[in-house]
Amino acid sequence: MKFKIEGLTVYFPYEYIYPEQYQYMLELKRALDAKGHCLLEMPTGTGKTITLLSLITSYQLANPVGKLIYCTRTVHEMEKVLDELRRLHAFQEKEIGKEAAKILALGLSSRKNLCIHPVVSGEGSRESVDAGCRKLTASWVRLAAVDNPNIETCDFFENYEKKGADALLPPGVYTLHELRNFGREKGWCPYFLARHMIQFANIVVYNYQYMLDPKVAGIISRELEKECIVVFDEAHNIDNVCIEALSVNIRQQTLEGATRNLNKISQVIDKFKSTDANRLRQEYNRLVEGLAQRGDLPLADHWLANPVLPDDILKEAVPGNIRRAEHFVAFLKRLVQYIKGRLLTDVVESEGPVSFLTSLGRECSIDQKALRFCYDRLTSLLETLEITDTDEFLHIQAVCDFGTLIGTYQRGFAIIIEPYDDRMPNIPDPVLQLSCLDASLAIKPVFERFQSVVITSGTLSPLDLYPRLLSFNPVIFKSFTMTLTRDCLCPMILTRGSDQLPVSTKFDMRSDPGVVRNYGRLLLEMVAAVPDGVVCFFVSYSYMDGIINSWNEMGILQEVMQHKLVFIETQDVVETTLALDNYRRACDCGRGAVFFSVARGKVAEGIDFDKHYGRLVIMYGIPFQYTLSKILRARLEYLRETFQIKEGDFLTFDAVRQAAQCVGRVIRSKADYGMMIFADKRYNRHDKRSKLPGWIQTHLRDAHLNLSTDMSLHIAREFLRKMAQPYDKKGQGANATLLSQADLERMEMESMQA
Repeated sequence: MKFKIEGLTVYFPYEYIYPEQYQYMLELKRALDAKGHCLLEMPTGTGKTITLLSLITSYQLANPVGKLIYCTRTVHEMEKVLDELRRLHAFQEKEIGKEAAKILALGLSSRKNLCIHPVVSGEGSRESVDAGCRKLTASWVRLAAVDNPNIETCDFFENYEKKGADALLPPGVYTLHELRNFGREKGWCPYFLARHMIQFANIVVYNYQYMLDPKVAGIISRELEKECIVVFDEAHNIDNVCIEALSVNIRQQTLEGATRNLNKISQVIDKFKSTDANRLRQEYNRLVEGLAQRGDLPLADHWLANPVLPDDILKEAVPGNIRRAEHFVAFLKRLVQYIKGRLLTDVVESEGPVSFLTSLGRECSIDQKALRFCYDRLTSLLETLEITDTDEFLHIQAVCDFGTLIGTYQRGFAIIIEPYDDRMPNIPDPVLQLSCLDASLAIKPVFERFQSVVITSGTLSPLDLYPRLLSFNPVIFKSFTMTLTRDCLCPMILTRGSDQLPVSTKFDMRSDPGVVRNYGRLLLEMVAAVPDGVVCFFVSYSYMDGIINSWNEMGILQEVMQHKLVFIETQDVVETTLALDNYRRACDCGRGAVFFSVARGKVAEGIDFDKHYGRLVIMYGIPFQYTLSKILRARLEYLRETFQIKEGDFLTFDAVRQAAQCVGRVIRSKADYGMMIFADKRYNRHDKRSKLPGWIQTHLRDAHLNLSTDMSLHIAREFLRKMAQPYDKKGQGANATLLSQADLERMEMESMQA
């Protein structure tokens, strides 16, 4: 369908549109008109992706704006976005002709997902694929191969380089699979082709890290213009992604590996001194002029950019005491030795960057300015020494990453040294953690650089906390509800068992046999009454293991298995994938199944249990973070002092958004239906309940609060009976859940008259 929103012609590839999709487009258009940022919460299963794509591509056709940069969390989500985009593009071509609707849209991922070299693509980890690629494509390897035909290079990269500026993708929408196929067909490297085509593309879909992690963003996203529209989809955990991008952990093994790396670098320097001293002298001169000269490097030699983004660092000359290669190696050896000494502690130590730098300067004569240049100086040295097996140098990279971050930021970081893991206090496993406490540090350059940044998800409540956490001012922030012709969502809060004993996963109650038994009886009653798939989420792996063990001893598990098969998520990805596959097969064949999973785990974040795969989801307890974690305590203190966010408010907000993310897996479209049980007495309190997303709260009736097991069973049976009745999919009048083109034209006329 084709319709107008405040004068903008929007192309939408379906016959009908949901009212909330129309409202979402309206708010999004206003944010783009205002050239500002926005924060939008829209219920899961209401077509958020196609709404965003339709409005923004239509806006691009009508206005001179830049690219759409669509950031997703996983490759699976990236493929889904590109599939929707293909359907939209086909519709636009039909409406306005091939020439007018011509776009280039592509997905960009790591070499591991795009490499088509028969040997390198078979490597296991991402790092080894990167190193394998570098061994075949680095400029000095290719130069040596000209004289010596026995030196192996990558034919795909060579063919791509020969084409030069003519290596172009024809207009269209390209998934990762299609990029690989195109590469095979032409004999070109799809990874470097995709990187090259970013500057010509209208729409780029890639991972959060390409925008938020400065080491990657400095290379991939450097060329993007200010007028770009950036979308972070499924952004409920964006603050955690920002923090991870700027945090570093250093263990004993890291330091031992770093020492081996430095010894190898020293040997290579000595070899170069005797064979090619001129190369080291040229590097020295380049460093005197400043790091900005690195822009001249060949594309394949770019490795990782600096982990911090201030531009002034690139214009400065590198400090004299680390310009010479051997001086820099000696400097790093002192730093590694100092950190080794700090790890020999028996007690937990916590301090800020300033005091750490003071003691580092006092004991090792290492100054802050030299530390700031650590990462760039290492990258420059490895390029000068023509080192290709980069996967072997990850340890020294981590140390330099740590040095650069601590030399740059005085606030928003904590250094925590723990001699052992709290869960295994008898095994020494010292770790130094440089933990970023301020999520706004990583995302600040994105807000400053691009005119419109859209942060959206199904679970962003409470909305007012995100602008404070990320330190930005959205021009629009809004939460949308779900329009339904029938109440296909049934959330319940269960506070006690059939014996009226309260249930909770509070630490002092969780191992109580009465609570364990009541949780087990709840599951047993539900699997007997609810058809098909039931999903249970627990607060942690250890709690899930313990409670399943207890249920097994009580005989509850055996009774559950008479009704449905039981599958369990583990920390092993392959095992979990297999369990999910078999769970789906059990639901498909009518046997029914129960899936035990963990909040904050892989399944809770990315797997949908739509239709018969999830008729009921039970959230056992409130998934609070481990509150004794030293890093969490430091972050809470920082949030309290800097943003005036109370500890309790942040912990509750974080736990409830995770719970909402878990239960949201069950309903993925309006034709779907499902029940949600929040099984913990604490959900009944207003401060917890009010932080649930609006679209869950609107369906949470007073009659569904403070329930016991038998009451919730009665409600579940009534709900399932109601869902079995035929219903009107479109709705009538004010209750209409599907709007046609005629409805939208009428609404547009009414708004113009008003």
